[in-house]
Amino acid sequence: MDFDLKKLLRPHIAGLKPYSSARDEYSGKAGVFLDANENPLGSITRENYNRYPDPYQSLLKEQIAELKKVSADRIFLGNGSDEAIDLLFRAFCRPGIDNVIIMPPTYGMYEVSAGINDVPVKKVPLSPDFQLEPREVLAAVNADTKMIFICSPNNPSGNKMQRASVLSILRGFSGLVIIDEAYIDFSDEPGFVPVLDEFPNLLVMQTLSKAWGLAALRLGMAFASPEIIAILNKIKPPYNISGLTQNTVVEALVNTKKLQEMMHEIQVQKENLRLQLENTAGVEKVYPSQANFFLVKIPHAKAVYQRLIEKKIIVRDRSGVYHCGDCLRITVGNERENEEFIRTLRAILADPNRSGLDH
Repeated sequence: MDFDLKKLLRPHIAGLKPYSSARDEYSGKAGVFLDANENPLGSITRENYNRYPDPYQSLLKEQIAELKKVSADRIFLGNGSDEAIDLLFRAFCRPGIDNVIIMPPTYGMYEVSAGINDVPVKKVPLSPDFQLEPREVLAAVNADTKMIFICSPNNPSGNKMQRASVLSILRGFSGLVIIDEAYIDFSDEPGFVPVLDEFPNLLVMQTLSKAWGLAALRLGMAFASPEIIAILNKIKPPYNISGLTQNTVVEALVNTKKLQEMMHEIQVQKENLRLQLENTAGVEKVYPSQANFFLVKIPHAKAVYQRLIEKKIIVRDRSGVYHCGDCLRITVGNERENEEFIRTLRAILADPNRSGLDH
């Protein structure tokens, strides 16, 4: 593997002069601020939000750096992981020329973001048990392949990828390997952030939306070499993370006790849900999961999905996704939600004529 970041980067991005915001030119905390055309009188809300936030989220990155055991210059923060995905396409892929590789079934935003940026996508399906096929992946690489996306634990199947397979791709590919670890907090392995030093072509994405319960705040994290992080910071919008989000997360990250309590309760409910599903007549398979959801094979899944919707129980219909025929993706809820779901599902499956499941 011969990784050359300068060669990988789109030439016009290399020479791009980024926008310089008022907070770039003066980063101090005190002073008479007459540089950013802000409202000097405060806000219409009880709290004041009249000043622009730190464009590089320095305080928040210091906390995340300590939490993740990495240096702050290896961290990019985005408006969800989707922002990092989009910026990677903008930085490294020439529209209509370069391509990326994804392994379906996988998270849909990789392909959507590729489409928005006019970047061709090569698909190398996972094996029937949802594992990587490293030889096939590397065989699909050509001179214009810039990025490979790996989701682990995978969405929608819930399984983690075999570490040896991921390492094989990392070692065999001279472009960027993006490992999406949105569900890593639920996994029994630590993920790939600890090996960033070994692989200059590695970028790891994580999120605070799942285990930390901060989905509404939209904070995604990307970890990579300082050089890759500098490129993302160069092309991001000036104030991509709101002051409200930054301040709230700074306060939240110290509450690791509540995180552990929530994680424990989710694991308890996950195991209960698995047992209930496996003991439900009509459920064909509950796939192993290292995430906070299960992929479940049920005959006539699309019809079951519609009947659940009618009962105001919302799951994801994945029956049209590669390798996922007749499958629903079911998030682990709280105890009451799981009980209501199982009760309703069993009623639907017990009466197929009434439910229209014979069609």
